Amino acid sequence: MENVYGLFPVLRQLRHRKAGYASGGEQQMLAIGMALMTKPKILLLDEPSLGLAPLITEELFSTISQLNQTGITIVLVEQNAHAALDIGARGYVMETGRIVLDGSSRELLENEDVREFYLGSGKKDRKSYKDAKRYKRRKRWL
Repeated sequence: MENVYGLFPVLRQLRHRKAGYASGGEQQMLAIGMALMTKPKILLLDEPSLGLAPLITEELFSTISQLNQTGITIVLVEQNAHAALDIGARGYVMETGRIVLDGSSRELLENEDVREFYLGSGKKDRKSYKDAKRYKRRKRWL
């Protein structure tokens, strides 16, 4: 429990409060803390940043990175692709339930299609909405 309090000091202050009264970020910390109490080798996190304020999200991803550095394998499903690729070693792009692309985080961050459609930082000459609609129709993944 002390390790969890070290990662999430706010939980120590809230230990007498019912979990249902905690904020979204506090509930995420509590859920991760409860999972860590079992001393897992692998931690599966599904959308941990969903609905959280940007500052809380940044702190949460920093903690997830710290946990990974302690030897816990983290499997992270996250729509915030940039944040996930910043802390991850490997990534997978899924569309309609299928893995369409995978690679190291660096490879995915440098992939032009990933940059344009998931990171919002594609080529300088941005495509119009009409181009994006046509682009969706063509096969973009090999």
